[in-house]
Amino acid sequence: MRGSRAAIRYAKAILQEAKASNSQEILFQEMQSVHQTIKGSRDLQLMLKSPIINTADKKASLLKIFEGTSDTTKSFINVLVDNQRASILNDVTMSYIHQYNEAKGVKVAKVTTAVALSGDLETKVLAKVKEVTGSSQVTIENSIDPTIIGGFILRVGDLQYNASIANQLSNIKREFNKSL
Repeated sequence: MRGSRAAIRYAKAILQEAKASNSQEILFQEMQSVHQTIKGSRDLQLMLKSPIINTADKKASLLKIFEGTSDTTKSFINVLVDNQRASILNDVTMSYIHQYNEAKGVKVAKVTTAVALSGDLETKVLAKVKEVTGSSQVTIENSIDPTIIGGFILRVGDLQYNASIANQLSNIKREFNKSL
């Protein structure tokens, strides 16, 4: 599972609430949106972790940023902030996404590339992952790491395939050093 134990517990509680109110899909989409918003804003990340910004200001800011979300999401934000746990908001959203996918049997393929995946390439990777895992429900998480130079690193669960140029260069260097 992802995140701290506290983040996992909060995510489980949200998932239970979502099941009870039959709103898992809506909350899943909102958790993805909150996660992407936090991930995309350095200022928001700093605000969540800042001990200087008081609870009322954090709560007001978060509720304004996420004003289009459901009452459950707003309530969850209120609880986190009231419990001095605003800093784990992103961890909770990631844990919720992970638990939701696990409950639905969705496989998450993590693809690390030097540049963003194009739509065509993403479709090909998705088809290959479906073939390899035998699962019809697969989503792709693309992260960008310029240090791999080119190629990709694919991780699905415990399986990893490293086809990065950086890895190939490392292998060549290792073989070269062995022959000296």
